[in-house]
Formats: sequence, structure tokens, C-alpha cells
Amino acid sequence: MTQTIFITGASSGIGKATAHYFHDKGWNVVATLRDPAQAGDLAALPRVLVSCLDVTDAASVVAAVDAAEARFGGIDVLLNNAGYGAYGPLEAFDMEGIRRQFDTNVIGLLEVTKAVLPGMRAQGKGVIVNISSIGGRMTFPLGSLYHGTKFAVEGLSEALHYELEPLGIRVKIVEPGMIATDFSGRSFDFRQTPDLTAYQPVVDKLFAVLGSPEMAATASPPSVVSEAIWAAVTDGTPRLRYTAGADAAAYMAARSAQDDATFIGGVKAQFGLGG
Repeated sequence: MTQTIFITGASSGIGKATAHYFHDKGWNVVATLRDPAQAGDLAALPRVLVSCLDVTDAASVVAAVDAAEARFGGIDVLLNNAGYGAYGPLEAFDMEGIRRQFDTNVIGLLEVTKAVLPGMRAQGKGVIVNISSIGGRMTFPLGSLYHGTKFAVEGLSEALHYELEPLGIRVKIVEPGMIATDFSGRSFDFRQTPDLTAYQPVVDKLFAVLGSPEMAATASPPSVVSEAIWAAVTDGTPRLRYTAGADAAAYMAARSAQDDATFIGGVKAQFGLGG
């Protein structure tokens, strides 16, 4: 029987690459995105259902899940991929901006998961893959909001692992490193205001590092993440975490081997920060 994967944030990057990857493997694919007009070539593929879904709109979440179950009979895998990165000094964000980051990356993920769970419980099986980041286990300067959401994804995923495994539902976390996607474009919300001059030296150093050829050279294609997602879905093990990208593996190895002072000191050195 053909299996079905339900993907949020499928308009570009990791989501779109993974939709193609699973479709090429013979799966049914539910590609959800805020604007179905951006589905591109996905819309013309057989066994692909393109649906409108905004993770911050509960009604659209329910409608997309209902449509998927009606079309394919059930959802075997949920890929919670939709999200974006809010960076900049905390003082530069109003509460609306702060809530938007958490509503999208955390509350929206929970909203979609809750909508899919009844069907998975009825089936007695399923896999939920949550896209975290190496930024869910370590941090870069000026990323308090983004890293806060990804640390939350790590914690809620680990806790869900305990409660859902007895029901036949596996929870997996995929942690990409630098990926060559639109994350730094339309999926990147950077804020700084002219009056917050005290933070400008750190802002300048952040962009100097993130925009450097050396950092760009470490970026992996989205297909690397798709491969990690495929492994998480199909390996049949209770393994919880999967890194994606050589830089992610290196960062996580260092984070595990070093104490806080050593690791954080290395990040400060990378960004030219004293202290």
C-alpha cells in the first residue's frame, strides 16, 4: 500500500526538496503551503495533493488534514517543516514580532501535530518528523527568538517521543546545519533600529560571518536534509535525533565533547566577540 507524507512549508527549500524526494520514492505527498500558487511543478505531479495551510491559522490546518485523509485515506508521516528565523537584538522586536516567531515555529507545529494525531492513533502507527536545527542545541549571537523556538522544538519532541511511542507513533528530530535555501531571504526576519547603536558592533560581526565565503562553503543542498528525513522515517529504529550536513555533525560533536565555557568561547571567537 502506498504511504503518504504530509509536509508543511513545501513552497521551497527543504519542504519542496523533500516533497520531490518522497514522490520519487513512490509515496503520496501532501504538499502544504500558505499560497498554493507557489507550488510550481509539484502541482502537476501524480500522487501529489497541494493544499493551502498556514500553521498560524487553525482552520486551514484542520481543512488541509481533512483533505489529505479524504484523498489518500490517512497520513503515515507528518513533516513539520514550516518556519522562519527571527534574528536581531531582543529590544528591536515588539511583542507582535516575538509572538509571530513562536506562533509559527512552535505553536503552529503543535497545532498541525494535534490535527494529525487522531488519525495516526486510529491507524496504530505513524512517524512525526520535526525540523529543528543545530540551533536547537547551540546558539549564535542575536538569535534569542529563533534559538528559543528551536530549543522548544527539541524539548517538546523528546517529551512527545515518550507518550507516542506506546501508541506505535515514532517522533524524530532532524537538525540541519547551514543549508542553501531561502532561509536567509524571505524566511529570515532581521530587525535592528537606529537608536539601538550599542548592539551595532555585534550586528556587523554577525553579518560578516554569515555572509562570508567560508560560511557559504559549508552550506549543504536541501537534498541532504531530505536524505536525513528519509532515514528518520524508514530506518525502523527508536533513534530520536538526526543531523543533516557535515557542519551540523561537526558542531554537534563539539557541543557534546566540550563544556559550556569552551564551546561558547569558540562561538565568540568565530564571531570576533570578546569576553
